[in-house]
Amino acid sequence: MLFLYILLGLLALFFLISFVCFFITFCAFPENTKEEFPIPRGKIYEPYRDMMVQWMKETRALNPKEVSIKSFDGLTLYGKYYEYSKDAPIELMFHGYRGNGERDLCGGVQRCFKLGRSCLIVDQRAAGKSGGKVITFGVKESRDCLKWIDYIIENINSDAKIIITGISMGAATVAIAAGEKLPKNVIAALADCGYTSAKDIIKKVMTDLKLPPKIFYPFVKFGARIYGGFDLEQYSPIEAMKNCTIPIIFIHGTTDAFVPYEMSVENFNACTHKIKKLVTIDNAGHGLAYLKDTDAYFKGIFEFDEMLSNQ
Repeated sequence: MLFLYILLGLLALFFLISFVCFFITFCAFPENTKEEFPIPRGKIYEPYRDMMVQWMKETRALNPKEVSIKSFDGLTLYGKYYEYSKDAPIELMFHGYRGNGERDLCGGVQRCFKLGRSCLIVDQRAAGKSGGKVITFGVKESRDCLKWIDYIIENINSDAKIIITGISMGAATVAIAAGEKLPKNVIAALADCGYTSAKDIIKKVMTDLKLPPKIFYPFVKFGARIYGGFDLEQYSPIEAMKNCTIPIIFIHGTTDAFVPYEMSVENFNACTHKIKKLVTIDNAGHGLAYLKDTDAYFKGIFEFDEMLSNQ
């Protein structure tokens, strides 16, 4: 009987630790709605605060069209559409982990307009105005991407040329989607500072926090399955790259302390599509490649666009 009690106690402890790991890793935390301009936390963002605030002011003044879709599992997801012109290519843009469309992509509208593109910036599930409580590191978000592509074709322009774009976890979202069979409207993907897999980035963060991944990662994976209802390793960017169906450009800063630059190199090397490009931005921190060296960012995109036009 004592053995049974010990076994049940250990089992209960396993489930408890798994729940704590699930909650910390995958549950969306309430956003601070008191901040008028929610700039990311951290010293690396402070030098760019004024520029980011200015971008937010400019995009809000454009009065974008708010749009929404239903996800495959019944969530209402929201986005904002900024039209450059009716026939312009459209960038479909996805933000990062525990971010939102406006915060993480506040310069996206200006960049798109300079390139002669419209853009649809979405709040991913469990972020911003969108529904949901669980973040899945691109597993379910990539399926949301497919639904947003259908929305553009069915509601904005059936002939639209679409570029799927993401930063950080958003880059993982579009990279996974790039491994699927997509409508011919989707002409390319842009993955800015994305990771190779949820497993790799979670283990990296655990190592940074001095938590042994061999001990704690199984709890995270089990928690995702039991409490989140998804397989954390079902899809990954690096596996999707082995079946990449569209041209893709990777952009990454060399001093990214959160998602290592080498992860984009690995994704680039794994990509089997004949049209691919890796743009390296020296001394750029996480998500700051465009702000750190705007000229190099545009140069990379122009060179990639030339590759597309010559295919």
